[in-house]
Amino acid sequence: MKGLDLKIAIVSMAMVMVQQLYMSESSHALHPLILIPGAGGNQLEARLTKEYRSSSLFCSRWKPVVKDADGWFRLWFSPTVLLAPYTDCFAHRMTLHYDRDSDDYRNAIGVQTRVPKFGSVQSLLYLDPRLKHITAYMAPLVKSLEEIGYVRDKTLFGAPYDFRYGLAPEGHPCEVGSKFLKDLKELIEKASVSNGGKPVILVSHSLGGLFALQFLNRNPSSWRRHFIKHLVALSTPWGGSVEEMRTFASGNTLGVPLVNPLLVRTEQRSSESNLWLLPNPKIYGAKNPIVITQNYSNYAVEDIPRFLNDIGFAEGVFPYESRILPLMDQLQAPGVRVTCIIGGGVRTPETLFYGKNGFDEQPEMGYGDGDGTVNMVSLRALERLWAEEEEKNQTLTTIELRGISHKSILENGDALDVIKREICSINSVGCGHPHPQSHVEI
Repeated sequence: MKGLDLKIAIVSMAMVMVQQLYMSESSHALHPLILIPGAGGNQLEARLTKEYRSSSLFCSRWKPVVKDADGWFRLWFSPTVLLAPYTDCFAHRMTLHYDRDSDDYRNAIGVQTRVPKFGSVQSLLYLDPRLKHITAYMAPLVKSLEEIGYVRDKTLFGAPYDFRYGLAPEGHPCEVGSKFLKDLKELIEKASVSNGGKPVILVSHSLGGLFALQFLNRNPSSWRRHFIKHLVALSTPWGGSVEEMRTFASGNTLGVPLVNPLLVRTEQRSSESNLWLLPNPKIYGAKNPIVITQNYSNYAVEDIPRFLNDIGFAEGVFPYESRILPLMDQLQAPGVRVTCIIGGGVRTPETLFYGKNGFDEQPEMGYGDGDGTVNMVSLRALERLWAEEEEKNQTLTTIELRGISHKSILENGDALDVIKREICSINSVGCGHPHPQSHVEI
């Protein structure tokens, strides 16, 4: 019996060694990969200073239960947002303020925020690690990448960011967004160097694709050729989304139950990145009405400044016209291979109809094609914009997955298989099972 136990132990050790060797060789052959999440796709932490003034007496008395020794707590995502009294506290702490004098956005006074674990995929997996089943974000994608040999913190990295902030065109300051681009560049260089100088694959979701394209175009072509292998953009709203008009007009719970959209509307309007996600006049038909009201005028994409004013958000007009519109023009081809993997065949808001109660109620909607969140004209915008570039130095591939929604592209088994095959193709390796199937007789 002892001899059999010894044989089993030796075989087990041999299998572990073979598996580790296989995974080591597989990982070594792969290009390093960095995940860039979409809006709301990573955790945010906050700390309140003595300068902070609560929005209500209730909020002044409510303190987060879970804090570290320095007072940092998870701001996003926290299940307390589901309860109306706490929703107001959450919204006030998440709200940004545009300072016209400095021409930049900032947190509410007394609120400090940070993005935890930059460089790691940790804060992208679950928005709340205590509620994994209902707040999973990139966990299924990370698991799929690990199945083809990727290893966290060795060949697989994450680039979380404060998704409330956006970017700005040349000539305008953008402290938070610019720091993210700087940190991302350093992460790419470090990942490449630690993997034998292999260029990096960027995989983005949603808003992350807009950041990724801006990042590529803001770095020299020589740098891009050296450090970037490929951009795989999942569900990217290159031209914004009609759904974002509803967010600004009447608030949007983004599918979170129990939340009154009007309680988060002011906070959502304050987000710089939400302005960036409004429909791009160069992508959508500028004169076709997309918001139709009973009590007010109708609004086409070219009427967004008037729309912002009429919904009661006049303070958003100046940053929209001075910072966002010029940014929307910057969709140039980066000379880097790009693959867009998108959903389609899902009913997507295309026209919003508001009744006699105006913008304080949710609209009725007319639907068109898209991924349920982003319209097809936006998902496929680069095909038209880069048509001539493809004949020169830009390679663009679009893979459309019918019936796959904006979020399910990160969790649907068939969609994940497509993503894995694309990553394997970029790496010029097969997509076999990562663990060798060994049979040893005892």
